[in-house]
Amino acid sequence: MTDAAGLADLIAERVGDQASGWDIAGELPRDLLVELGGLGVLCAQVSSEHGGPGLDSRANGELTASVGELCSSLRSVMTSQGMAAWAIRRLGSRAQQHHFLPRLCAGELAAVGFSEPGAGSDLAGISTSIVDYGDHVVVSGRKVWVTAAHYADLLVVFGTYGGGATAVVVPADTPGVRIERVPHPSGCRAAGHAGIVLEDVHLPADHVLGGTGLPLSLIVTAALTYGRMSVAWGCVGILRACLAAVVEHTDTRVQFGVPLAQHQLVARHIAELYVGEQTAAWACEHASASWDSNCPDLVVDAVLAKYTASRAAASGADRAVQVLASVAAADGHVVARAHRDAKLMEIIEGTSEICELVLAEHARGRTGRSRS
Repeated sequence: MTDAAGLADLIAERVGDQASGWDIAGELPRDLLVELGGLGVLCAQVSSEHGGPGLDSRANGELTASVGELCSSLRSVMTSQGMAAWAIRRLGSRAQQHHFLPRLCAGELAAVGFSEPGAGSDLAGISTSIVDYGDHVVVSGRKVWVTAAHYADLLVVFGTYGGGATAVVVPADTPGVRIERVPHPSGCRAAGHAGIVLEDVHLPADHVLGGTGLPLSLIVTAALTYGRMSVAWGCVGILRACLAAVVEHTDTRVQFGVPLAQHQLVARHIAELYVGEQTAAWACEHASASWDSNCPDLVVDAVLAKYTASRAAASGADRAVQVLASVAAADGHVVARAHRDAKLMEIIEGTSEICELVLAEHARGRTGRSRS
């Protein structure tokens, strides 16, 4: 089963109505993650050569949206696994790809460590060090808010290396590695957010992806572009879940003698939710088309999709809460989850403000070229 629709059906069957319980408990079943990982679902753009389904960006995006509609925590793990696979694909040698990618499609789980206590939006402040000693390297540093680290078998850690930067694949059970679970995250509560402490972690030199130091902006952009695409498509799923819940509620709840949907102010909320979902989906489809065609504007198109979809999801979830009122106040309700989860989407993989800076710079560049 390698088509996106078939994989989406399988995930829907496995998730069923359990997402609310996972959200309240703050835990996803590990056996489910291992099963989905073993099917390659968690990093579905990995090619068949390495054991993955080999979906293109558009098909993987629709799959991601369907998972996001069911459970944002599971979608977050999917984003993490996909980012790890993409980083290995872009930065690793052929031998490293053949070694690590099949493991990510055979049930091993992965997380990616970017942010640090002193390096969030400004990733140039990364202080984690990867020191070369010839046949081995020593990794030292601290990462914060690493999605899926609680579940991970492999950690793709970004740090300084030589005169530049690189990423290194760190088995989570290596001596010197400590995983510290974030106790009560406000959103995506079952996504396994954790901090990573690395104290003089010794690894074989061939765990350094590519084996050379590269500009930090290059290696971070390689992984973040995939993450931004995945988050954007996940936000489309959040919007679809909110829209479905609002339509069902307003069609069946009667106030002042008529269904809520027939009240004009409520109808406006429904219309705005629909516009947000459609706009976000179009932005994601455009970015995926850029990815699949190797368009030079891929990076900015991914930023545009993430910015548009995350803002629409946050606004749409807020509208859904307003319409459902006390119904959406129940912990675990699909809209209550969406309201908490969507806000985080405006922060992760580049805040809305960082996205605005990137988009403004791109717009100024385009305007300058058109005048020359």
